[in-house]
Amino acid sequence: MKIKTWARWFLAVAPLLAGCKGFWDMPSGGGGGGGSSSGIFYVLNLKTAEVAGFSFAKGSTSLTAVTNSPYALGAAPLALAISPNGGFLYVSTAAGIYVYSINASTGALTLQNNNNVISSDPAFAMTVDPSGGWLVEAISGTATVNAIPLDSTTGVLLSGASEQTVNLPSGATNVQGLTITPSGATNPYVFVAMGTSGIAIIPFTSSTSGNPFGTVKTISPKNTNGGDTAVAVDLTRPVLYVGETVAVSGSNPGGLRMFSVGANSTLTEVSGSPYATGGVGPSAILPTTNYVYVANKAVSGSSNGNITAFAITTVGTATSLTAVTSGTISAGAGTLGLAEESTGTYILAVNASGSPDLNAFTIGTTGALTSYATAATGSDPVQAVAIAAVP
Repeated sequence: MKIKTWARWFLAVAPLLAGCKGFWDMPSGGGGGGGSSSGIFYVLNLKTAEVAGFSFAKGSTSLTAVTNSPYALGAAPLALAISPNGGFLYVSTAAGIYVYSINASTGALTLQNNNNVISSDPAFAMTVDPSGGWLVEAISGTATVNAIPLDSTTGVLLSGASEQTVNLPSGATNVQGLTITPSGATNPYVFVAMGTSGIAIIPFTSSTSGNPFGTVKTISPKNTNGGDTAVAVDLTRPVLYVGETVAVSGSNPGGLRMFSVGANSTLTEVSGSPYATGGVGPSAILPTTNYVYVANKAVSGSSNGNITAFAITTVGTATSLTAVTSGTISAGAGTLGLAEESTGTYILAVNASGSPDLNAFTIGTTGALTSYATAATGSDPVQAVAIAAVP
């Protein structure tokens, strides 16, 4: 999860920072939602330099802060990631990367590694590979992607091992995000959104004790004046989703490109791609089992961001997307991050410019979202810039 070059785009967005009316504000009419959720998730508050943890209480629809939340950080936060087993939270800051253990019952965090960073890298985007053995990250302003070897049992740097690096194409210093294929993928890759430099496809071998990266290949943006701003992989299919600016025509030219993933770093764009997302450019992509949700931090003619839903359709071996009817919903100002909490009841969105800091939506039978509640993630203004949910 990552800030998405927050400092650069924020100056160009009109709305001022705004706080929330209350900590957990139910919309008029009540909204939908299940009552047995217990999903735990974490939000990075940039302005207040803290990580805030929340959970949905079992047997109720209330949202509560986890024990001792929010947790103060010693430097500005940049990104966060959770290990596949849900046991560790990695928080990148300007001072380096810290690791916390996660209490499975309460979500409470405990700082590990004797309160020291496991790497001095100020990672701008990062993810943990499915084995839990590598923290893959990129630093803004450098044309490299790094892999930090982890002890999957303790979550800290693997004893005697060293960080591995692969070079991106020359000039690809504007990394917007990265992702990795899920466990069991026939062709495991790291994918990197590099702005105007396009997408990097990097073979990744997690079982090696050496450098896990293979040879980098790239795909350019659809149009020469566009750029790749977000990237995600399908949960069960060999499919890559790419958020791109200037991908379609109109006043909101943001698009979602869709590729089938093959061997030898081959990506094949599916028929119908790119799909219009209803915004200037996607800031986050969230695939679920049957749907893909795309957040746009800016929308022409509006002071708010939005989220657009697409249904995933598979016929034989071909997969495509269909825009969900009434599937675009307004979010807060400057929507930057999306997450699905562990029970699949809620889709969560954080908004860097507030109004509110956090949206919670329920998922309808068609995949369309319904506003359920809003929340402040701290003492506003906090600038909530990233979110991650415990799987």
